[in-house]
Amino acid sequence: MSIYEKILNEIKADYYVQNYANDGQRFVAWYLFNILKQDRNQTKDAITDGADDKQIDAIVVDDEKQLIHIIQGKFTSGNQIDAEPLREVLSSWIQLRDLVKLQQVSNAKLQVKLAEVAKAFEDEYEVNFELITTSNLTDSAKKDLETFQKSLAEISENEDFDATISLVDEAELTRRYELALETDNPQINYTLDLSDSQFMDIELAGTKVVVGAIPLKEVVKIQGIKDGSLFQKNVRQSLGNSNTVNKKIRQTLLGDKHKDFFFFHNGITAICDRMDLENNQLKMYGLSVVNGCQSLNTIQSCSETVKKLEETYVLFRFYEIPQRDRADLISINTNSQSAVKPRDLRSNDKRVLNLKRQFEQKYAQGYFITKRGEVAPSDKDKNYVIDLSDLGKYLIAWHSQRPNISYGETKIFDKYFEILFKRDYKPENIQALNLWMTTIKKYWVESNPLRLNETLLSMKAYAPFHHLYAISIMFSIANNQQDRVPEPYVTWTNANTANMVEQIIKMTASCLNSALKSASTRTIPNNGIFSPQNWIKSKQSLNDINFAIQNYIDMLSYMDGGEDQYKKLMDTLAMNQTNFEYRLQAD
Repeated sequence: MSIYEKILNEIKADYYVQNYANDGQRFVAWYLFNILKQDRNQTKDAITDGADDKQIDAIVVDDEKQLIHIIQGKFTSGNQIDAEPLREVLSSWIQLRDLVKLQQVSNAKLQVKLAEVAKAFEDEYEVNFELITTSNLTDSAKKDLETFQKSLAEISENEDFDATISLVDEAELTRRYELALETDNPQINYTLDLSDSQFMDIELAGTKVVVGAIPLKEVVKIQGIKDGSLFQKNVRQSLGNSNTVNKKIRQTLLGDKHKDFFFFHNGITAICDRMDLENNQLKMYGLSVVNGCQSLNTIQSCSETVKKLEETYVLFRFYEIPQRDRADLISINTNSQSAVKPRDLRSNDKRVLNLKRQFEQKYAQGYFITKRGEVAPSDKDKNYVIDLSDLGKYLIAWHSQRPNISYGETKIFDKYFEILFKRDYKPENIQALNLWMTTIKKYWVESNPLRLNETLLSMKAYAPFHHLYAISIMFSIANNQQDRVPEPYVTWTNANTANMVEQIIKMTASCLNSALKSASTRTIPNNGIFSPQNWIKSKQSLNDINFAIQNYIDMLSYMDGGEDQYKKLMDTLAMNQTNFEYRLQAD
C-alpha cells in the first residue's frame, strides 16, 4: 500500500471528515497531527486553507524551537508533480515579507495566524517553508527547488529574514509516517554506503570505531535530520540557520570553497547500539548523532546543491556505544565547544547547583534536572522530578507575574536569570510550583475536563502558565494583596489540606475562559484583528485575568446558595501577610 493510499484511508475517519472540507485540508491536518505532533485543537487552529489562503495551507508557530512552519500540501495519487506547487510556496514567501498587505487580502483565519507570525518575527523566529506531497518532483522541479534554496540562503545573508524551504515528498513522508508509528524514542537503523569514502575501521578501548571522510552527497541522505529524530541523544536540537557558525557553513557549501569543507569543519560524531561493516556498507542500529546537529541541519537546508557537489567531504566518527550512560557523557563532552543556549550555560551556575543540592537533600525521592537531555534515574518519584527549564518558566509566571513571557526560555535564562534564581529559594516552594503545574497539565488534555475555550487548548505551549498565574492571583486578591505574590508552598498546603486543589483549578480555568471572551469582544483600535496568541503573550491578558478573578469571587459571594462555597473558598485562600512578598521585576 502506497503512502497516498494509507493517508487516504486514515483521513476517512470521522475527525477529519467532520472538521475539514476536502481531502487536501484533511491531508494537511493529518500531517500536522501525526508528524508535527499537534493535538486536534492545535491542528484545527493551524489550518488556513480555503478561499484567499494565498497559497498557505497551514501555519504552525513553534515557540520552543523559535520556528515558524509555513505549509503547502499537495495530496495526489500521481507519481510526479511539476514546479507549480514550489511556485506557490515561493509566492507565499514573497507575500510573507509584507505582512501588512498580505493580512489585508487574506481570509479571516489566515489574518489571525499572520498576527501571530508578526509577533514571532519580532522575537526573531526563523521560517521554514514546507511543501508536503504524496508524489515526487520532476527533474525540472528539483532544479527549481535548488534555485529557491540558494535564493533563500542569499537573502538570509543579506537581510534580516532567516528562512529555509524543505521538501517532504513521497519517500520522506513514508519514512516519517513509519517513524510516527514507533515509540516516542524511535530507533533509526541506517546503512551508509562508504564506497566513495575514505575510512578506517579500528577498535579503541574495546569499542568499535569507524572514522572516515564521507561525501556530503551521502551525508544528506541520512534519515532523521529534518525532523530531529537523528539527534535524540544530543544535548540540544538545531539552533537555527541564523546562528553565526551555521551561516558560515552555508556560505562554504554554496560558494567556490566547498571542496575545503573537510578542512574547515571539526567533524561529526555519531553513536549507535551496534554496527557492522561489510563490502563498504556500514550497517548501524540505533543511530544517533551526538555532535553535528547544527551542521547537518545547515547541510540539509542546501540539500539540492549538496547532492551535486563532488570531492566535498566531512569528517565522520562512528562509535558503537550500547551503554546509555556512556553515550550521554559523549554527547555532553563533544558539544562543549559549540555555542549553546543561555539555559545550557546556566546548568552549572553555582545558584542552580545550590538549588539542586537543597532540593535533592529535602526530597530524597526527587531529582533536579539541570542539563538539557538529562533524564532522572528510574528509581526517582516522577512527582518529585523538576527540570531547570520548567522551573524558570514557573518562577517568572508566579513570582514575576509575567506568564506572558514564560514561553521565552532565552529571556528567562539570559535577561532575567539574576532576578529569578536565588540561592535561598526554598525547595518546598520549588516542589509546590511543580505540584501546581503538574496538576494543571493533567486537565489540559484533549478530553477537556475543564471545558476550556478551544482556542486556549490550542495554545498549550504557553497558556497553562497563565493558569498557574491565575491561581497565584486568586490567593492575592482574596487576601487583599494584589501588589504582592503568595508563597507557593503555603498556597499548595492550604488547598491540599482543604481538598480544594481541583476546585481552585476549575475556578481559575473558568476565569481564563472569561478573560479570553472579554478580550475577543473588546473593540480593537484601527480595525485591528484580535489574535488570541498575541493576546496571551501580552500584559493585557494579565489585566483581563485579574478582572475575571475579582469578578468571580464577588459574584460567588452574592450567588443564591453560594454562601457555603464562598466561605470554604475564602477559608482555603486565607494566608498570613508574612507569606506574601513583592513580585520580582521582569518588564
